[in-house]
Amino acid sequence: MQMEQSVRKQVRAVSLAMLSLLLGLGALTFAQSAVTQSTAVVYVESNLPDRNSVLAFARSADGTLSQIGDFPTGGKGVLDLSLQLGPFDSDQEIITNAQHNLLFAVNPGSDTVAVFRILPDGNLAAVAGSPFPSGGSNPVSLGLAADKLIVVNKAFDPARPFLKIPSYAVFQILPNGQLNEELSAVNAPQGSSPSQAAISPDKRIVFDAQFLAGFLKTFFLQPNGTLSPGERIAPPVLSGSTTKPLPLGLWAHPKQPILYVGLVNVSMVAVYQFNNTGVLKFVTAVPDSGAGVCWVRTNDEGTRLYASNTGDRSISVFDTTNPLAPVEIQHLVLQGEGNQFEIELDPSGKFLYAISQRASASTPLGRGNTLHLLTVDPATGLVAEPNAPLPLAVPNGVRPQGLASVQPLSE
Repeated sequence: MQMEQSVRKQVRAVSLAMLSLLLGLGALTFAQSAVTQSTAVVYVESNLPDRNSVLAFARSADGTLSQIGDFPTGGKGVLDLSLQLGPFDSDQEIITNAQHNLLFAVNPGSDTVAVFRILPDGNLAAVAGSPFPSGGSNPVSLGLAADKLIVVNKAFDPARPFLKIPSYAVFQILPNGQLNEELSAVNAPQGSSPSQAAISPDKRIVFDAQFLAGFLKTFFLQPNGTLSPGERIAPPVLSGSTTKPLPLGLWAHPKQPILYVGLVNVSMVAVYQFNNTGVLKFVTAVPDSGAGVCWVRTNDEGTRLYASNTGDRSISVFDTTNPLAPVEIQHLVLQGEGNQFEIELDPSGKFLYAISQRASASTPLGRGNTLHLLTVDPATGLVAEPNAPLPLAVPNGVRPQGLASVQPLSE
């Protein structure tokens, strides 16, 4: 009798264990299915001052976004409640390589760069040794030229007012994703607030906007990783104005030697041509009906340009069929609160992602940090925002920033 009861107990325990396992497998299968059915993954940097991380969101075919992970970078973000210009005015905080199997992210509060391997389901795994020194103070932007990583160090972390000297550094990327020793470094003027490592399509020229100083800066990237400084020029004061334009967002045309520049304080997009050594020639500047145009992107064909307008939380679309003469064809105010910052196109070209931040006292503390998904009309390039933006759950005063998007490698 006792033996029968013992056997029954063992059978019941095994049955419960099997049921639990099956339920667990079912939940796991559902979670994996949600990722497998996605057609892209978008990454955002949380910018938490004590535990920076990369937030990953699966994007389904209908545009629905769902968070699939929160991956610590091993470093710190930046916190600044003063809402001053400078600390958050940058682009390309997160980038991926051409193969979409590596992701690089800045740690602006601890002077390092995190490197992750992108897994087939869109999750991230830190590369051995990550994070790596950024070669300067307060890294804010990354550029990739083949196996070279260019880092912009802004030296503008409000928590560390002793930082003075901005710089640019170049690192060799090893086959396993690790960053090797620094290949070269160049200082920038104190207080210039460098903001972006924009790379030409041929990977030979690095462009930057030294935002608060009001200058465009070019470098020629030598095969050995040396940055050869080129010219440093200010955008011209435009006809009918006495205001010195401040450049911020940069983007090179994908097929022609043309650089587009957001002139934030005059709400215009400037157009430059450049030669094979990075010498810039001003062509024109066209008005943007949004307020405070900052970051810009083109589609893969170079026929449309998208501009992020911080002042009125909007996106402007330009027809660049004639790439030297952009024509604004749409101005869309985004839903929600906050100020519009970085933008990024989905690999399919069918969606545009946009980050809003609380960058103004007019937005209540604790609100305004959101991720927007816009649809892109394949025929016209015009955008629409079909759903409310996705709130980004971060503590008060934290401002998430940086965008990257990849196709899942399993597809």
